Amino acid sequence: MPSSGIVKYHVRLSYTVDGLVGRTDIIGAIFGQTEGLLGPEMNLNELQKISKIGRIDVTTKTTSNATSGEVLIPMSVDIDTCTLVAASIESIDKVGAFDSTFKLQIIDDIRAAKKDEIVRRAQEIKRKISIKATSEGDTMLKQINESTKTGATVETYGPSKLPCGSGMYDCPWIILVEGRADIVNLIRAGYDNTLAIDGARVDPSIVSMCKTKKKIVAFMDGDRTGGMLMRELASLVHIDVELRADEGVEVEELTPQRVADILDPAVREFKEQFAGYERHERHPHDRRDRGRGRDRDNRDRHRQRGRDDGRRDPFKSPQQPPPPPKEEDKPLIELVTPIYSKLKDTLEAVALDANKNEVLHTPISELVGKLENQNDIKYIVLDGIITKRLLDGAQKAGVETLVGHRSAHIENAPNMRLRTFSELGIF
Repeated sequence: MPSSGIVKYHVRLSYTVDGLVGRTDIIGAIFGQTEGLLGPEMNLNELQKISKIGRIDVTTKTTSNATSGEVLIPMSVDIDTCTLVAASIESIDKVGAFDSTFKLQIIDDIRAAKKDEIVRRAQEIKRKISIKATSEGDTMLKQINESTKTGATVETYGPSKLPCGSGMYDCPWIILVEGRADIVNLIRAGYDNTLAIDGARVDPSIVSMCKTKKKIVAFMDGDRTGGMLMRELASLVHIDVELRADEGVEVEELTPQRVADILDPAVREFKEQFAGYERHERHPHDRRDRGRGRDRDNRDRHRQRGRDDGRRDPFKSPQQPPPPPKEEDKPLIELVTPIYSKLKDTLEAVALDANKNEVLHTPISELVGKLENQNDIKYIVLDGIITKRLLDGAQKAGVETLVGHRSAHIENAPNMRLRTFSELGIF
């Protein structure tokens, strides 16, 4: 929508065409065959010039001899004008040389949806403030509680110096969290077998470390970023238990009691499996300072052993920077760079045809399904991971180039150009 327009309604129509046509043919028919029907001031071109109509979005699905899909028109006019425009589009009976039928599906009132979203967001803000608003007495109790800790501290792990709890090294199961503040809060609640992802992407050291642990628990924030990190993590390592903080709440904001409640199912399961691991057998709310010096000595011997035999910490040298982009990829870089800025952190994908025109813009979760009805896509750019399932679907649809954040380990990859944003020098 132009910057001066405010969308009030979404006019949605479906269409069928008795022949094979493209998206531009549909748009051309909409503008061409409605011109002059309602007077010059009601032409779609004129309404767009004065920011009364936004960019018309058209989806297409083709079979062997027909085309169908949907048309979405954002409008900032009154409802009467919306109905006139919808009726004029329904009168279209030809797209190119083929017979066609257009049918109104619904006129959505966007303002009503915005009101619901405003109320939902207000409730979320209130809930978040209520959780953060602890009394002065609670703060004093936390300070007293911290003074009786068993000596757990925040340390670092790997070449990237990721924050971790001091109990991570000698515990057979580990809790992955998002940041240092989460680790501090979990130590406060009695859990020091923790490691932080500490960024928007999963560090390679975490992937390698997970191979040395018997069980992995992922404990992410209850917001959208936490969900994205959980999906990213699950695509790279095996997670035994996936846990989230309450909706809209960060792990660092949880009270010790709430941390214990969320982690309790995993604690009980792993207590049975690792009954011999004395340090984590006790419940965090029944803590006794047993063998503090012994634990510290065991941890020191364990770290020394890891340095001697190289099994505990496989990271002997810092990561090397990625090589410069290939000369042959320069046209692809120019194409992908503006798309990446729009896709970043959306978990969506954009598909382009051979002429580099946008054919599809969809959530990644729906991408493979939509590829089944497409045959003109040559490029796909996605804010996610290139999986084997996506490769199979793209190959069947005739896609030539896939660009994402990374590629999963794929054997016998099809003859297709696969690139990451890092390889192109974009991320």
